[in-house]
Amino acid sequence: MSVLEAIILGITQGLTEFLPISSTAHLRIVPAFAGWEDPGAAFTAVTQLGTMAAVLLYFREDLLRISRAWLRSLRDPAVRHELDARMGWYIVIGTIPIGIFGLIFKDQIENGARDLYLIGSTLIVLGLLLLVAERVAKHDRPLERITTRDGIAIGFAQALALVPGVSRSGATLTAGLFLGFDRPSAARFSFLLSVPAVVLSGLFELASILGGGDENDHVGLGALAIATLLAFVVGYASIAFLLRFLVRHTTIVFVVYRVALGAIVLVLAGTHVIG
Repeated sequence: MSVLEAIILGITQGLTEFLPISSTAHLRIVPAFAGWEDPGAAFTAVTQLGTMAAVLLYFREDLLRISRAWLRSLRDPAVRHELDARMGWYIVIGTIPIGIFGLIFKDQIENGARDLYLIGSTLIVLGLLLLVAERVAKHDRPLERITTRDGIAIGFAQALALVPGVSRSGATLTAGLFLGFDRPSAARFSFLLSVPAVVLSGLFELASILGGGDENDHVGLGALAIATLLAFVVGYASIAFLLRFLVRHTTIVFVVYRVALGAIVLVLAGTHVIG
């Protein structure tokens, strides 16, 4: 992988990880449009460590407070009723589905699931689901009213993001809206919930690459480092942008983008312009 490819893909990862438009899809589509080699699922997972570092930095106070409350709740049952302790438990519970399905379908995710027809279709389908959520949701529940049922439901939605094109933030944001949360609250929990799954996935794939994983020999550690650093910087800016944007705007612009991009991918793949 060249330095130029690493720069473009790192910026792409940072821009798309937190917007509901699928970073995994874009890390497959952009190289296809440019005529580059597919960087692979492991490259995606490792560069996500950059964007997760952005989440850790941006939400450092929230995460520290939640972690302390959750640890206290292990010793003192009375603390489990506090919001921060409950948030800790909901993040743990919500991470279980993606962990289980990620292990079961690891081979399919890294190979067949990166098919452009699948990516184009999931971009469109999830975009339409997000549109429905916008139309039918009440948008009146603050994050303080989150329950165990919500944590489980959004956790299963996050597991759908194992399929490229679905989008982790898109799936969890859509689920949050269907459950009645206001947009900033749904986005905030989406970001917090993503931390354990993405960090563990990225560390696992990084260990594989450092151990000599052959599928990513063409990437190179230097290019991987550049892409991950850029993903961190751009990802931090993307978080701040989305949280401000959702205070006053709907997600319709992302719906239109997803459907249009999905249609373009299907047409170009069907006519063998990209592959």
